[in-house]
Amino acid sequence: MPDVLCLRPEANFHAVGVTPPEGLDIIYRDSIDADVPDVMQQVRALVIPAVGPALSSDLFRSTALRLVQITGAGLDRVDQAVLTQEGIALANVPGGSNAAVAEYVTANAIAISRGFFAATEPLRDGNYAAHRAAMVAANLKGLGGLTVGIVGLGIIGLAVAERCHAMGAQISYHDTGPTRDSTALDRIGAQPHSLDDLLMTADIVSLHVPLIDSTRNLIDAARLALMKPDAILINAARGSIVDEAALAAALEAGRIGGAAVDVYSTEPPTADNPLLTLSATASARLILTPHIAGVSQQAFQHLFAQAWENVVRVLIDDEPPHHAVTTRLKLT
Repeated sequence: MPDVLCLRPEANFHAVGVTPPEGLDIIYRDSIDADVPDVMQQVRALVIPAVGPALSSDLFRSTALRLVQITGAGLDRVDQAVLTQEGIALANVPGGSNAAVAEYVTANAIAISRGFFAATEPLRDGNYAAHRAAMVAANLKGLGGLTVGIVGLGIIGLAVAERCHAMGAQISYHDTGPTRDSTALDRIGAQPHSLDDLLMTADIVSLHVPLIDSTRNLIDAARLALMKPDAILINAARGSIVDEAALAAALEAGRIGGAAVDVYSTEPPTADNPLLTLSATASARLILTPHIAGVSQQAFQHLFAQAWENVVRVLIDDEPPHHAVTTRLKLT
């Protein structure tokens, strides 16, 4: 009888130099494999990626599971209430992708604001001199001196703020969570704002909030209309935080300067997603990536190592997991 069901390939771990723990019988499956429900009844721990479709609550009822370990920060694949009812601990690895997400935000903000991304097609079309002249005349901006507005100043949001501050940006933020590290906020000179005020004043808006009822379509048509006409929106949080149709309309009408989108209301996005059907002009101000903002070799090394450490703590050491979201453990 296996000890652990892991819903990501074993090769993922070895590719970044992380060896799953010895002494445990680990079985690897895809979430759509037909035998997953049966295996779930037997194993004592489930290891899953943070990104993927929600898992049916029925999978977790009346099982031998003691731990669900997420190899990332996101918690929206599982029903926490059901895990609590069943006495199954849930743990994630918060903060493991901080540097990768901060790199994503700064790289895309610069690529859009300085026109790098939009320059490829004109040069391919033979318009080198004309496009260079247009870029020089546009007086394109780097991050230094711009205001970066962070929506959600948790662990990742703070890492993004610190990276942007190090590049010379002014930091404003909107956050309704617990009181943040005042020392860190003072160090980077971060200023709190209401969401609407932040949108009206920021040159770059970067989203780092979880997808919950209060954040669904948080950035809708009305809030996009508040943004500066040359402002850039970056969403590396969850797709449904932004109204995709409203964002597409704002880009098409030139009401905002550009956007970088890493996450979608449906993943993978369907062919009729409005962000995939923009005109060439609007598309030149939009960078799309496939939910990889937090993906780097260094991030995966940390996330995977911490995830397996928790599995060992619970199944071998009989200790509670680190970063427990629900903590009610079944007895061994």
